[in-house]
Amino acid sequence: MAKTHNVTEFIFLGLSSNPEVQKVCFVIFLLLYIAIVLGNFLIVLTVMTSRSLGSPMYFFLSYLSFVEICYASTTTPKLISDLLAERKAISLWGCMTQLSFLHFFAGTEIFLLTVMAYDRYVAICKPLNYTTIMNQQVCAFLVGAAWIWGLVHSLAQILLIFHLPFCGPNVIDHYFCDVLPLMKLACSDTFLIGLLIVANGGTLSVISFIVLLASYVVILLHVRTRSSEGRRKALSTCGSHITVVTLFFVPCIFIYLRPSTTLSVDKMVAVFYTVITPLLNPVIYSLRNAEVKKAMERLWVRTMKLEQK
Repeated sequence: MAKTHNVTEFIFLGLSSNPEVQKVCFVIFLLLYIAIVLGNFLIVLTVMTSRSLGSPMYFFLSYLSFVEICYASTTTPKLISDLLAERKAISLWGCMTQLSFLHFFAGTEIFLLTVMAYDRYVAICKPLNYTTIMNQQVCAFLVGAAWIWGLVHSLAQILLIFHLPFCGPNVIDHYFCDVLPLMKLACSDTFLIGLLIVANGGTLSVISFIVLLASYVVILLHVRTRSSEGRRKALSTCGSHITVVTLFFVPCIFIYLRPSTTLSVDKMVAVFYTVITPLLNPVIYSLRNAEVKKAMERLWVRTMKLEQK
């Protein structure tokens, strides 16, 4: 079938049709979004201004926090504005743009989480060679590769979806544009495209998740021979990373490992990986990391001194 786009805009059903619930959700998600931006920006600023956080782990953490801000900003501002709107509409091109940026930042985050696991493996299992292996050039290359991977993943998703004809209806039972809700509206057979999306999204998430968990298992087995203080520090660091990895990957696997199928709980699961996970990232990394907390305290003291002058 030739590609036709009789539909020029889509209408979101949103999280709820109840006006009172929407008002409550507006306040909640507005506060959550402010916390996401401020919390992750604080980590970026702390790493950039603190000499004690010059290791590759914090270099990657600052980029992860920046990606989290961008990732949440692809869906949450639109969600917040739609909660007060009677007609929750988005143009066809606006929908495709949102979809492309959503998967661009998601793909970048997947690669960054993998890089952070590799960084912890080298730091704990090969400490004598750590500075040689994870030098400045290598770190810059890995971050660049993360952005390129995100772009490749995004282009693959958008090309698959944009190839579909949308003849009507145009009502999306969601609060943002994503591959599965859009496939449901396509007026053509989406079985093959559904399998390709599973391969590009769901299977990739599963493989990355298994590789990440396996790397942390290797690390935990390696630290058994360390001193109690060394084990405690390694467990604390890896615990933070495993928590972030699990919170991000499990909902993504649940959503993207099902070809051409949507469930009633998908919107709630999507809230978790588009809003809750970016919110918890700065909380997990700051509260469980003494060096980050100390650096934040020093940044606060310096800020207070500047204001007093």
